[in-house]
Amino acid sequence: MKLKETLLQLEALSDEKMRAQNIRQGSGDNQFGVRLGKIRKLAKQIKTNNALGMELWATSNIDARMLAILIIQPKSLSADELSDMVESIDFSRVADWLNAYIVKKHADKEMLRIQWIDKNNPWLARAGWFLTAERVVKQPDGLELSALLDRIESEMDEAVPEVQWTMNMTLVEIGIHFSNHRKRALAIGEKLGVYRDYPIVKGCTSPFAPIWINEMVSRQN
Repeated sequence: MKLKETLLQLEALSDEKMRAQNIRQGSGDNQFGVRLGKIRKLAKQIKTNNALGMELWATSNIDARMLAILIIQPKSLSADELSDMVESIDFSRVADWLNAYIVKKHADKEMLRIQWIDKNNPWLARAGWFLTAERVVKQPDGLELSALLDRIESEMDEAVPEVQWTMNMTLVEIGIHFSNHRKRALAIGEKLGVYRDYPIVKGCTSPFAPIWINEMVSRQN
């Protein structure tokens, strides 16, 4: 499948309500407004296609980038190529898909985590904290959790929204999975108040750290 043909297929799937929703959530105008389920369906038809995926990514179109994420193999990207992709992001939903489907599966993710977490670019830092939250859960050995909590306590309140989201994820994962750090994680969440008044859809858990931590711990028990 060629780039032009793929873009025409995406455009044919456009939905004005989805487009409006994206704009409310901070997207720009370079999009068709395709519902995520339809992007997934198209990706299944295309299957893996690294070359097309990179062409789609280069358009900066939101829907094209979402599709690209699903058809690119993480192992096909060098660390520098992946860094360039992350740095070029301009919409949180694209960032979250890239982190979930490519970044966390990349062979060099630990090296990149260390590099990205201190970057001034908010999307690199968001990805760095995303990988830190994942490592807290899956491979915590070697992480200095107390030092991470120190940093979150001193920086999260003033962090830009893009970075604040995954810093908060890290705080929550520490509180959920490490009972010896839970009291402090809860206290940091209460002290900073980040996401305390976040609007919640019925049936979803608040991202406010004390609520999120307590809810997940109660499910474990």
